[in-house]
Amino acid sequence: MKIVALAGSIVGSKTKTAMLKVIEILENKFPKHEVTLLDLADYKLEFSDGRNYFEYEGDTKYVTETIMGADAIIIGTPTFQASIPATLKNIFDLLPVNAFRDKVVSSVVTAGTSKHYLMVEQQLKPILAYMKAHIVPTYVFIEGKDFLRKEIVNDDTLFRLDRLVEDTMLTVEAFEIIRAKKDEEYDF
Repeated sequence: MKIVALAGSIVGSKTKTAMLKVIEILENKFPKHEVTLLDLADYKLEFSDGRNYFEYEGDTKYVTETIMGADAIIIGTPTFQASIPATLKNIFDLLPVNAFRDKVVSSVVTAGTSKHYLMVEQQLKPILAYMKAHIVPTYVFIEGKDFLRKEIVNDDTLFRLDRLVEDTMLTVEAFEIIRAKKDEEYDF
């Protein structure tokens, strides 16, 4: 199984710190799966101009094709102006409308304060639903006070990240069973 951990910002360190913890949990609990970190700060991406994702070159082509090839995606995003950052929105714009069909997607969100707790419900989940994702209902919201020197220092946050990874993997397994049952209905 291919899992992508997407750090959806090009500035700051909190989202990347959270996604590195997600990678650590994945590698410890599910070592047989292929895990890829896509930290958007490490890539030079073009702005979406309406082309198909496979028509781009360089970093843009690599990032979009890696996402399209994933079975599960864990999106990490900071909260900017009560929404997702433009860099993450650009990723969604680069991909086709059905990009997340048959993919499980879960979310980790960082923000300065608890005031933006519902950003995922109001901004991110509608985009993911439109793009046909199987959305893990729970998500992890991490406030600035939960970090210290590029480390997560809140034990509850660490527990919730661990649970989110497990929920993501269980959701993938559940949808594999559902797809297999649906495939059995056909004679070919």
